[in-house]
Amino acid sequence: MASESYEWSCFAAQQSAEKAVKAVFEKHGKQAWGHTVSLLLGELSRSAGVPPELIEKAKILDKYYIPARYPNGFESGAPVDFFIRTEAEQAIDDAAEIIEFCRDQID
Repeated sequence: MASESYEWSCFAAQQSAEKAVKAVFEKHGKQAWGHTVSLLLGELSRSAGVPPELIEKAKILDKYYIPARYPNGFESGAPVDFFIRTEAEQAIDDAAEIIEFCRDQID
């Protein structure tokens, strides 16, 4: 965020949430496959009672997995041309909520 790399901030937020969710799987001795945070949380909701609003936030983060990283994620231009500060701020906030939920599951 400080360097105004909003596309990277969005991607890093998605990755942070993904790794936190996968840590919960590890804690329970389960394997987690894929990178879709909302689907991973959905799998956890069977045993961990994931709030539906967290899954909704994860769906937003999931949209940052590819377009924020790859130059062909948009018809033209680069990711840096499309991501804005408010998206990055929201992505970071959403990831923080998911991380906190996961932290509570591990402790």
